[in-house]
Amino acid sequence: MQSSTAVIIGGGVIGLSAAYHLAHMRFGKITLLDKGPVGDGSSSRAAGIITGLLWSETGVLARKRSLELFRELSDELPGYRFQDVGCLNLFDPVSWVERQQLLPLYDRLDAPYEILNAAEIHARWPELTPAEEIVGLLDPLGGYSEPDEYVPALAQRVRELGVEIVEGQQVQGFIEAQGRVVGVQSASSMWQADVVICTVHAWMLKLLGTLRWQVPVKSFVHQRYLTTPFSAPVHLPAVNANPQNGYIRPALGNRVLAGGETAWREEFPVPSLDFRMSALTAPGEVKEMLTREMTPLLPRLRQSRWESERVGLIAFSVDGEPVLGPVEAFPGLYVGCGFHSGGFAYNPVAGLLLAEYAAQGQTSIDVSAFSPQRFASADVKNYLASTVTQENAVRRRH
Repeated sequence: MQSSTAVIIGGGVIGLSAAYHLAHMRFGKITLLDKGPVGDGSSSRAAGIITGLLWSETGVLARKRSLELFRELSDELPGYRFQDVGCLNLFDPVSWVERQQLLPLYDRLDAPYEILNAAEIHARWPELTPAEEIVGLLDPLGGYSEPDEYVPALAQRVRELGVEIVEGQQVQGFIEAQGRVVGVQSASSMWQADVVICTVHAWMLKLLGTLRWQVPVKSFVHQRYLTTPFSAPVHLPAVNANPQNGYIRPALGNRVLAGGETAWREEFPVPSLDFRMSALTAPGEVKEMLTREMTPLLPRLRQSRWESERVGLIAFSVDGEPVLGPVEAFPGLYVGCGFHSGGFAYNPVAGLLLAEYAAQGQTSIDVSAFSPQRFASADVKNYLASTVTQENAVRRRH
């Protein structure tokens, strides 16, 4: 395998994870390309929350491995630690009926959980005051990562493992030969490779368009905020506050991190390959909306204000599941995208799966349900031709 070469496009957490796992497999020469510094896209703008209690067998199995890997990386990456505070998923009575139907799946796959009523939630975390009708589904293995710690630590480890990270190189297209993808090109350079792994998130449609091939994925603007510091530490789990269309968690410096949907906003079509997420903005009323929605759940928010804002993109496929695996129409090409709002949560296992596909041709977890080939061409065309607001997308949280 030492003579093999791989090029990874995209220096976010999915691309970095793929590079990390390929390097551990001693794949050969590995080059990771990004048009900016690593982590400059949504990875540095993520909430970093993870739960294993998803909505499909494939998702649950993948997240179980992801949670294991986050804990392993905590021991390997200096300056990073997975915050295993648990993840509390909240539901109103209507949405709980749907989630309750998944409990036998969690039992069968040995995904632990605990069901809590509002009083039990408040007793365990006195700062949380959910409405009386709220049901909590606690994932005791869940938690969160701080992107500002994780991204640089993973990038440093990838470099130590011998991966060449080339920043400031915007890939403009693929090199094809005899029906295969055999490399990529930028404005000034070309990289030949046996394997090309594309993890460019919201830029995927623009880049795959150069091959005249697409996946049904749409991007939406998402924003998250940090409070000013509180006078004492915040003792909370990571909370997917579904009735409030958002989430909260503790953050560094006795802060709280919170994010919320702008469900009325239409999809955001990335205009070009050189688009930067720093150009994104959030409506001014989002902060007020977030305060209004989250303060009844966490009254302590009245003691602070929103200190900082980060705006990025989340990407949903037409069926809400990730798109991951080899592209049969273009041998040599592998893609990973459409991770809804959970790209950060998926990244350790997504990188592992992409590396296994590239190095071994098969994966340790059956992720055929994530296959890029699962979509009919007419469905792809019709979905991409439509305009969708976030509230009408198949939405998933972390």
